[in-house]
Amino acid sequence: MSAAQKVAIVTGASQGIGAAIVKAYRQLGYRVVATSRTIKPSDDPDVATVAGDIGDRATAQRVVAEALARFGRVDSLVNNAGIYIGKPFTENTIDDYNAIMNVNMAGFFHITQLALTEMEKQAAGHVVTVTGSIDNGMSGGVYTGLAGLTKGGLNAATRALAIEYADRRIRVNAVAPGVIKTPMHAEENLKFFGQYHPLGRIGEASEVASAITFLETAEFITGEIIHVDGGQHAGR
Repeated sequence: MSAAQKVAIVTGASQGIGAAIVKAYRQLGYRVVATSRTIKPSDDPDVATVAGDIGDRATAQRVVAEALARFGRVDSLVNNAGIYIGKPFTENTIDDYNAIMNVNMAGFFHITQLALTEMEKQAAGHVVTVTGSIDNGMSGGVYTGLAGLTKGGLNAATRALAIEYADRRIRVNAVAPGVIKTPMHAEENLKFFGQYHPLGRIGEASEVASAITFLETAEFITGEIIHVDGGQHAGR
């Protein structure tokens, strides 16, 4: 089938990076199933939306079911949903832990498992997970211990699944952003966060989306983690 007929699922798709990813896939000619807790119906007939908590397996099941019912297949999955809770590690509560594990880990597990099942049927597919450069550590009052626990784990899972599914022609990659300009960051904090990147600024959501669509079209790349972080992973 042509690229215009392919279908991508995007989680955390209502704003910021997720909305930019949906736009980028539509520009590639993909149909998209977009999901988040607060997502609204789309006027685009080639974009289906499913509202719900991606950490709940029932939501993941509804997302994949919608892709199959509306568009007939699942070709790509972008695991973009994620949360960050910035506190000193010893100040994190059990509620903080449960919240971040629900979205960052359970959300990845449920939808990836279900999407891979569909990709295996057609012996082709692509999974991209938005992780983070924070698994390399940061300094200066930016607390990443709890988030790094999940993002580092997702980077490791990316490599493991790339090998596990390579013989079924399913590729698995990740994009690890630095601090990106999204609604979650107040405008007055952007200059502060820019100092953590050697390029001296924070990133744009479109730059993360561009890295993802590059991986989508780079058919000989799997098990790769592309850092979109202004050089942060290389050192400061």
